[in-house]
Amino acid sequence: MSIRSKILREVEKRPRRLRDIQERVGVERKVMWELNNLVREGKLVQKMGTYYLPGDPAVAPPKPEDCIPCTIVKLGRTFGFAMREDLSGDIFIPGRSLKGAMPGDKVLVHKFDQPRVEGSDEGEVAYITEEKNTFVGTVRKEEGGDRLYLEPDACPAVKLFIKKSADGGVEAGEKAAVEILSRGSRHEEHRVGVAMRFGSADEAKRCAKAILYAHGLTKHFPDAVKAEAVQLEGAEVREEDMKGRLDLRALPIFTIDSASTKDIDDAVSLAKVGDGYELGVHIADVSHYVTPGSELDKEAFQRGTSVYYADQVIPMLPRQLSNGICSLNPQVVRLAFSCLMKLDAKGDVQDYRFVKTVIRSRVKGVYSELNSIYDGTETAEVRQKYEEAGVLGQLPLLKELYELRTAARRARGGMEIESGESQLVLDENGVCVDVRPHERGLTEAIIEECMLLANQCAANKGRTSRVPFVYRTHQAPEAEKLDRLKNILTACNLNAHFAGETPTQQELAKLLDETRGTPLECCVHTSILRSMGKAKYEPDPKGHFGLALSDYTHFTSPIRRYPDLAIHRILSDLVAGEEPELLARRYETFAAEACTQASAREVEALHVERSTEDCYKAEFMRGKLGQVFTGVVSGVAPHGIYVELPNTVEGLVHVSHLCEDKPELIEGMRFADPRTGKSWSLGDEVRVQVAKTDVALGKIDFILAGESNE
Repeated sequence: MSIRSKILREVEKRPRRLRDIQERVGVERKVMWELNNLVREGKLVQKMGTYYLPGDPAVAPPKPEDCIPCTIVKLGRTFGFAMREDLSGDIFIPGRSLKGAMPGDKVLVHKFDQPRVEGSDEGEVAYITEEKNTFVGTVRKEEGGDRLYLEPDACPAVKLFIKKSADGGVEAGEKAAVEILSRGSRHEEHRVGVAMRFGSADEAKRCAKAILYAHGLTKHFPDAVKAEAVQLEGAEVREEDMKGRLDLRALPIFTIDSASTKDIDDAVSLAKVGDGYELGVHIADVSHYVTPGSELDKEAFQRGTSVYYADQVIPMLPRQLSNGICSLNPQVVRLAFSCLMKLDAKGDVQDYRFVKTVIRSRVKGVYSELNSIYDGTETAEVRQKYEEAGVLGQLPLLKELYELRTAARRARGGMEIESGESQLVLDENGVCVDVRPHERGLTEAIIEECMLLANQCAANKGRTSRVPFVYRTHQAPEAEKLDRLKNILTACNLNAHFAGETPTQQELAKLLDETRGTPLECCVHTSILRSMGKAKYEPDPKGHFGLALSDYTHFTSPIRRYPDLAIHRILSDLVAGEEPELLARRYETFAAEACTQASAREVEALHVERSTEDCYKAEFMRGKLGQVFTGVVSGVAPHGIYVELPNTVEGLVHVSHLCEDKPELIEGMRFADPRTGKSWSLGDEVRVQVAKTDVALGKIDFILAGESNE
């Protein structure tokens, strides 16, 4: 009797686990092979490690109403995770229970009554209700063969084999987008066809295009949107547009941005009045041109935000608006929505008003030029530029007010977290030739403080007027994340004890200040940031924990953020005298939908920006293979330590390269060599050698300097 027949005879008697079958049939290597074939052919069904005959009541699919709606969010080689639709948590899915589900698939998950790990959520995919069939990744060739497969960016451990008849001429080493043409019950049974080729996976700009494609991001706008935008090509402000507006063209208003900025949506003016100040923050009146229900508005809502990466931008609005009629370019008349504030001698807001205005920016201020004026290194030409524009006299006042506001922020516990932002330098071919820390000068800090004030006033206006609104909210650390933070602080020999159950902003701000400029800055600042909830948009005014503000929103960037545009629309009606009751009916649903959409699109944009940045960093470090650098341990994980270099590049030293013996992971925060006692902890300075880079995945591998990569 064949092995196959023996297996079927045993399972016909009663369901069997693998060990039972091996004891009765024999432990020959072919047993597992035959079992897999029988399952694939549908002659046996495997569930939770047990083999059944098809039709056995024990393997009947659960009822849909007994399942949990989820989305597959992560796939490993032998497991997956499904996020509940209500975002309340993940469910672990063993590989055999995934049924071939892919990241992005909408599924119904049936939870196991007896998970392998007590207290955990574990289950199986019962139904795939909505398939995501388009994936982007790197084309590879199977070892020892000539079959091509896609290594998806979303799940590199999975192989999607490419049909020869639908390979589009793609070659190994290319970035490509594929579409699943046929699905099997296991990932290796899926077959895909090439939908788009992007070029070499060793070029960051090609990888960036693939990432954008995967997220449906494009610089191109639908024809209906372009048709509306073309009507504003070269547009100028007309007399009829200015009716009913406060004319501020005589005021010395000016913008402050980087030299390359083309979408200028904010300007400032400042005057000393008695012991206090009159600050004007003047924002492009985008809502005048992007009206409810228009194609421009629908597209802006869908995009949610502009996406910036390397030296490129995927704009929320077409260039006719973003770089044209809505951009506060110098020496041209523009429509603005102004927040005019009166501040006392301490820099505290005593009164404010929002008003539709007409302005003419005197000059396009440039961060680097203004910083040189502040530090006394400016050239004669630079000084003359601002003197002739009539705004030079405002610069000392802006610094004076900024210093008052900075003192107030520190007193209330507003946190200044060093985020380790990077500046990528590209050559004329779009290749990354340098990575540097992003330098934030005095002028950047000044303009940020001015925008912060306007945002506070906008949120206060919405809350006190009791109208539907879009608030920027940020919550205090959650208990689970707080425990992790305390462990990290303890590992760094820092005070992890707080006066109450939840740390105050002042306590966290003190830790930030203590570690600023030290080797611990990166890990402590990042850990504090991760301990808090993510900032998001909500229709209820819950305050902003990180800024220590009870009122906060985003009002100052309507060219590149839809929430700001939504707020402009609501405030426009409010300052026009519309009754709050009418505004409640008009905007309640709109505000809630804008919050949900904007929060989701912001998360996606951040993911895209970080992913593309990682590709460019890996491209730059590819030219540094074999070179040695000094860095700081920025993270500790079971698979190794992360080391950040002074240029903000981060790489992994795999656990296998730390020492000859298997290192011990102590309290999840520190590795130690059991033989020598040498250890690697957060904040430690280490010398590393660049061992490997993967541009396609944006990954960099280090080894400890002087050690072999074998």
